[in-house]
Amino acid sequence: MGPRASALVAEWLERVPAVVIGAALIAVALAAFWLPGYDRYYNHFVWQAEAFLHGTAVIDWPVDLGGFPRGNDWMQDVYPLRELTGDPGAIGALLPFPPLPAIVLLPFVAAWGLATDIRAVSVLCGALGVGLAWWALGRLALSRPIRVATTIFLAFGTVYWYAAQLGTTWFFAHVVAIDLTLLAVGLALGADARSDDPVDEAPGVARLAADLRAALRRPSELLDRRQFAAGLLFGLACTARLTVVFAAPFFMLIGGGGTWVRRSFSAGLGAIIPVGLLLGYNLLTTGSLMHPGYEYQYQREASGYTALGYHPDWSIEDPRYLPQNLGIMLAATPAILPDYLPGAFGDTDDVACADPGATRGFFDRDCPIAIPRAIGMSILLTSPAYLLVLPALLRRRSRLVAGAWLTVLAVAFVNLMHFSQGWVQFGYRFGNDFVVFGAILVALGMARRGGVGLVGLALVGASVAVNLWGVIWGNILGW
Repeated sequence: MGPRASALVAEWLERVPAVVIGAALIAVALAAFWLPGYDRYYNHFVWQAEAFLHGTAVIDWPVDLGGFPRGNDWMQDVYPLRELTGDPGAIGALLPFPPLPAIVLLPFVAAWGLATDIRAVSVLCGALGVGLAWWALGRLALSRPIRVATTIFLAFGTVYWYAAQLGTTWFFAHVVAIDLTLLAVGLALGADARSDDPVDEAPGVARLAADLRAALRRPSELLDRRQFAAGLLFGLACTARLTVVFAAPFFMLIGGGGTWVRRSFSAGLGAIIPVGLLLGYNLLTTGSLMHPGYEYQYQREASGYTALGYHPDWSIEDPRYLPQNLGIMLAATPAILPDYLPGAFGDTDDVACADPGATRGFFDRDCPIAIPRAIGMSILLTSPAYLLVLPALLRRRSRLVAGAWLTVLAVAFVNLMHFSQGWVQFGYRFGNDFVVFGAILVALGMARRGGVGLVGLALVGASVAVNLWGVIWGNILGW
């Protein structure tokens, strides 16, 4: 696209009402998220919502309704009551996952019961997230082309697409968390008109002491209502995905309040309400602030899937997992011209291209040119537009860049210490935990290059193409 054509597109985009563009992006997302997929049966949150509607956190388990996929006797990611109570005859189980996704499902389960299509709800929430991304990016001083390109990147150029169209237990939790994170980020950005100014508020001892003295005299003056609301939404996101809590640096540096002390206090006060309720929920249902179901599941998986590099004698969060997990996040590749189909457990599956005269196909399961690996793939391969963060990081620094970058690093570091990186999956699904903040850096990188440009257009287009490839393969393989 030449300079004149780019200018005409930009001029046209500026003239179209923002709500029209947002509605169009949501409509495209609804179609894209719905059409490629089909039903999976990992619907833990439907069972949890059904239990909540009956006034209990304990799901009926194991339930055999005639074999897989009916019932839930095949579910592994549960914490049986017999483990909690020590009674081998105890019936029922708790789910170790934070409960907000189940709460989101309550009205649907109230209407359709266990027949609720969690995938359909995920598609709806995913399309809503695309609209929220368009809205949140509108709080920044971005040109329309950059805003459109970044929204398209987040929606279709990252593993958000794969998560939204799949909608199984773990992926639905990502979608719910992202929607709430976008709301929180949009509010914080809207309350901070100077967020992209250079970093200039490193507090000296005198400044910090003055802020603390003012807080002691008039505590109410520390509270900024908009930042409190952003913190509340941020805290709610944490009750869908626990690791989102490590996005706190963003809300310390960005939002209403005028100083980092006021921002931190206001956002923290809002966030502590839902996070405190989550801890209370864990305490009431298990007797522990941290859900013991996680450790129970870790020991089962680490002992059963040693081919994936799990170590039962290590902690569930352990720095020793960093090297292998960093390799997955940044360097894992698809299987190219495979002789065997890579299995989900690090082994091999059906023989591919057994006939020497077979012709390989792009989406030929029996004889593929390339196929994703279930253990994960590099985010630089699946979302190459992340390279656009470099101009934002290497040029003028600001509170916004610092907040987004610190958040990406903090969330990624904690996830990389986790024993599992989210298999079975296309790409690197834990990237969903920082995708909102990564997208902000991508937008700023494009802005600091002077616009989307041919490079930006090519990288966003390549990201969309790779994720379409991954969504199609995920459905072919039944992941």
